[in-house]
Amino acid sequence: MKNKIKFSLSTTQIILLGFLTTILLGSALLSLPISTKSGVSVPYIDALFTATTATCVTGLVTVTTATTWSVFGQFVILLLIQIGGLGVVTVMSGFMIMINKKMTVSDRLLIQDSFNLNSLSGLARFIKKVLIGTFAVEGIGALLYMTVFVPRFGAKGIFISVFNSVSAFCNAGIDIIGETSLCEYAANPIINAVTSALIILGGIGYIVWWDVIRVMKKRSCKDKRLFTHLTLHSKIAIVATLLFILTGAVLIFIFEYNNPLTIGALPLKDKIQVAFFQSVTTRTAGFASVAQENLTNASCVVSIVLMLIGGSPVGTAGGIKTVTVIVLLCSALATVRNKNQAALFNRTISAASISKAVAVVITFAAIVLSSVVALAACSDASLIDIIYESVSATATVGLSRNMTQNLNMYGKIIIAFTMYFGRVGPISLVVALGKRGETQNVISDPIEDISIG
Repeated sequence: MKNKIKFSLSTTQIILLGFLTTILLGSALLSLPISTKSGVSVPYIDALFTATTATCVTGLVTVTTATTWSVFGQFVILLLIQIGGLGVVTVMSGFMIMINKKMTVSDRLLIQDSFNLNSLSGLARFIKKVLIGTFAVEGIGALLYMTVFVPRFGAKGIFISVFNSVSAFCNAGIDIIGETSLCEYAANPIINAVTSALIILGGIGYIVWWDVIRVMKKRSCKDKRLFTHLTLHSKIAIVATLLFILTGAVLIFIFEYNNPLTIGALPLKDKIQVAFFQSVTTRTAGFASVAQENLTNASCVVSIVLMLIGGSPVGTAGGIKTVTVIVLLCSALATVRNKNQAALFNRTISAASISKAVAVVITFAAIVLSSVVALAACSDASLIDIIYESVSATATVGLSRNMTQNLNMYGKIIIAFTMYFGRVGPISLVVALGKRGETQNVISDPIEDISIG
């Protein structure tokens, strides 16, 4: 009897292949005649690009979603966004729970690695909470959207509301309203508030949700020290999210205040709304309430920085992540102050966390730089537009300075690869770094100082 050769895939390989398989299946479905509107023909490269941007929850599109794809095609895109936002591992695990299939140790290790959790216990319950929490928030968001979209679009407004809610929560930025994203609703307080809330809730991370709920259950809401009982991760994520959003909003408000192409002619309250929304949507959401190509150079730089930072870990957002940035800043500050350890909120940050943060930033920077160079080689667009496009793709944001739809075939391929690696690259790296490695040798190489800076 011949010995069977067993192929074992690592967690990193499963994540990479899972996203790739989803993209290819999605592109195949979008290539079907039933996926496009009558009389519309879409080349495969655009179907592949759309499947990639939906699965990687980015939002950059080469064809207008509302006018190109049929209801079936839009449903396929919606499904890809949901899978991409939750993550392939979460969807697979949720399906196993739904059919009452018992999780193996390998399944549990996969979930633990993909969410970067510290324990193998309670993983099925964790997945259930993620799915229930996601659908509950998306459902509430859809109902609130309906108060605006149903009166305008009738019954079609229900599907638009559901689509927009899922897209906003998953930080995808794809809509089926029209060709100008949410520019038409720039001054609508309901659309602004609901979209911003969904983006923030999706991007702040599930583990922050459960930590806040845990503290609120154990402590009275009147307890002024609720924040102190949160984990260090939650404290950093919450403070960093508020800090970056408010700082970005203030800077954009200042830089765009007199810009007639954006908010210059708007009343003060609408200027505040638009500036705040621009800051929030750069958290890798991708919805636009003003044309990005009309922003001042200063606002473009602010937006690029915010896009690079992105949301928080274990959520639906992309980017380097807020916690990563804060950890690096604290480490740098500790070095400047000649301290041996970095600390925040009276807690010491582990050396392993700092090393992971450095690795994530370097990986992210390599993807952005490669994309910028490749895109510059095959495009005659301005450098600011190319950088904006590449950062948006890598951080899975979806904002564009009117460049995506003008990309040639090579540009589409470059951005598609950028979106894919921008989505799975940092995740895979964190998973790989979090793996249970081999025991290190007791005897290490000699230590020698080198000159830095």
